[in-house]
Amino acid sequence: MVYIDEKQLRKEFDSAHNPVYLFDDDADGLCSFLQVYRHIKDGKGIIVKTTPRITEQFVGKCQDHTPDKIFVLDIATVDQEFIDKVKIPVVWVDHHGPVERNNIKYHNSRIQYDNNIPTSMLCYNALKKDLWIAMAGIVADWQLPRELAKEFSEKYPKLLPADIKKPEDAMFTTEIGRLGKILGFNLKGNIKEVMKSIKVLTRINDPFEILNGLTPQGKFILKKYEKIDRVYTEILDGASGSKPDGKFLIYKYFDNKMSVTKEVSNETLYRNPDKIVIIGRVKSDEVKMSIRSRDYNVRELLGKALQGVEGFGGGHEHACGAVVKEDDFEDFIENFKREVE
Repeated sequence: MVYIDEKQLRKEFDSAHNPVYLFDDDADGLCSFLQVYRHIKDGKGIIVKTTPRITEQFVGKCQDHTPDKIFVLDIATVDQEFIDKVKIPVVWVDHHGPVERNNIKYHNSRIQYDNNIPTSMLCYNALKKDLWIAMAGIVADWQLPRELAKEFSEKYPKLLPADIKKPEDAMFTTEIGRLGKILGFNLKGNIKEVMKSIKVLTRINDPFEILNGLTPQGKFILKKYEKIDRVYTEILDGASGSKPDGKFLIYKYFDNKMSVTKEVSNETLYRNPDKIVIIGRVKSDEVKMSIRSRDYNVRELLGKALQGVEGFGGGHEHACGAVVKEDDFEDFIENFKREVE
């Protein structure tokens, strides 16, 4: 593994001519891709849905496009088998982990800066372009870096007022927070619809095109967001109406169309900052969860809560995902509660 800094990362971007971009299906991953694609102006984007992991199953998808380089953006895991079999230079930009791999170039904020910095900010630090795209991804990832926020507020005061100092307030009370939500919701649905939205987004040059629906492209993105937001609001209202269970707020819903657990869990935590929030979506005899807490390291708790139940999960210290069998859900919750008490 070769660790690279932001200057070396910029050189990797500059020297690519027909890359493949593998990126996570959230606003941070999307905004990372948009920045790099708009800089290189070529290549093929492949969104990684379901689980944030690049397995050898992606080898063929990458090789089909005969790329000169592969950029992995905001993906928690890249299997060594993928790196070995794809036989194309791989550059991995991320803020999870970190992990050790061979024959790969790696830019990870936890190594470079000993800090959790969103991938969209790492790309911006290297490219210094499209600040509005970068900030949408950063705020959507529940962060608000002081100096960059100041620069952004001076340029876009209507999107981020200067008096906003907390990332959660930026996320849920400002227009840049709304933009991040709009971008994230355009990644919902079947892959054909998602890729159409992404193609449109590569052609938008100003945030107000989307926020105010000023162009056909902006109206397209806004219309899809509004459709999904109606589903989201219904589920959020259900979670908000749930009775807290001690230190927990737990809500489970049934839906086979799309997942909004990540987004609902974030806003539910904003409304209930003293709770451990668990939002679960039941599908195919499984409960797929997003887990949030401001005060507890839910990643550590999750590992213990999964003992003795059929399931898996992982993520950040205060934001995790997990999947367990529906029959094991109550046991999982009891395990989690026991670790907190």
